[in-house]
Amino acid sequence: MITELSLSELRGGLRRGELTSAEIVSAFRDAYLADAKKEEPLGAYVEFFDDSVALAERADEARRAGEADAPLLGLPIAVKDNILVKGRALTCASRMLRGFTAPYSSTVIDRLLAAGMIPLGRTNMDEFAMGSSCEYSCYGPARNPADRTRTPGGSSGGSAAAVAGGLAPVALGSETGGSVRLPASFCGLYGLKPSYGSLSRYGLVAFGSSLDQIGLLGRSPEDLAVVFAAAAGRDPRDETSAATDFPAARAVLDGAELPARDFRGLKIAVPREFVPEGLEAEVSAVFDRFVRWARSRGAFVEIIDLPILEASVAIYYILAAAEASSNLARYDGVRYGLRAKEAGTLFEMYERTRSEGFGEEVRRRILIGNFVLSSGYYDAYYKKAQAVRALLLREVARVLAEHELILSPTAPTPAFKLGSKVRDPLAMYLSDVYTTFANLALLPSLSLPAGLSREGLPIGVQLTGRRFAEETLLSCAETWRREGGGG
Repeated sequence: MITELSLSELRGGLRRGELTSAEIVSAFRDAYLADAKKEEPLGAYVEFFDDSVALAERADEARRAGEADAPLLGLPIAVKDNILVKGRALTCASRMLRGFTAPYSSTVIDRLLAAGMIPLGRTNMDEFAMGSSCEYSCYGPARNPADRTRTPGGSSGGSAAAVAGGLAPVALGSETGGSVRLPASFCGLYGLKPSYGSLSRYGLVAFGSSLDQIGLLGRSPEDLAVVFAAAAGRDPRDETSAATDFPAARAVLDGAELPARDFRGLKIAVPREFVPEGLEAEVSAVFDRFVRWARSRGAFVEIIDLPILEASVAIYYILAAAEASSNLARYDGVRYGLRAKEAGTLFEMYERTRSEGFGEEVRRRILIGNFVLSSGYYDAYYKKAQAVRALLLREVARVLAEHELILSPTAPTPAFKLGSKVRDPLAMYLSDVYTTFANLALLPSLSLPAGLSREGLPIGVQLTGRRFAEETLLSCAETWRREGGGG
């Protein structure tokens, strides 16, 4: 079936003339419509674009006319509902932004459109990307295709559910502390959080500006490589973006095969803090299997002590909340989005708008952020967290000066039941225990599908590399896909 093919396989079918773009997009549209009729639909999309098939037909016309020089012409992609696509609705899965239409496209979208890709629709997410289960959405939760009673992970849960559920071949998500890698692990996908600066943040709705990155979810490392290569590069509209070169990924975009990395002599660090004795047995078993496989291929895997990692979740939830409280101050009912009705004063309008527009989890993080930035607490919390982040940056850099990769589980558990943690914020936050350090340290990190639990739930393993070493992660993941059972 078309919907079971990877992006790379679909691309090959187009090149050989075995498929048309209209057939591909129609297949995903029909799968979405069929799923929407089920008793428990995946809830992957909040909107499937009505004109996607028409855009695919135009791509086919261009191909027949010999105008198919765009490398990804006619290939579809799902887009998380916090990434702007000009002329399309955007809500960040929040009541606050219902009725808002994007006045411009993000740089990543512009570049993918220039490469010929077709946006299929907007995917579900935790409100303003704040969550680990895709339950904090004004549209209701997304569900895991492996077990619809369970979470697909968050906040990019809709993107992961779309790809894993056969409703899109590849999807854009966003990452602030694990929001691409966690869903990838829970749904059995490859999920890449690029280095901070590899992909422009222009047109990504801000959550934590020193942490945010657009990320990618797909069925193979090659799928991630082609989309990444088409979107990466310096953007003058984002001063944090970097002028980087990814020749191997660009070669894949031009039609070459993604090279598989030889593991012989590869130095890999496993932080002792990330493989505690109490780690869930099934996760531990999958992780141990991956370590044995890496060693059997000649990798040098060393258990190291990196105690600063034990503070990463605490640092993250202080800094991310502080930045969120600042970024979300703009949603006040004045310029765009929801405005509370019948407010008697300006301050009453502010209060009612934000109380009505924001959900419980967003309000919680705004309050935490305001608290850690407030007079009397700034030095004790925010300033100290920044100092510890600087120490984490140094310590992780020291490890990566001696090793090419840091290896860990992606998540402490397989996908958990919907509703099981939504009233326990601390338990929900601890889902990110292995992922936040990469955002804090500005590093690329990739989750790959490494095995299944006894109940058939996917379990991921995480590779984190040096800054701008995305190609190393992708080539290592490709080796696993070919040789280790990852595909």
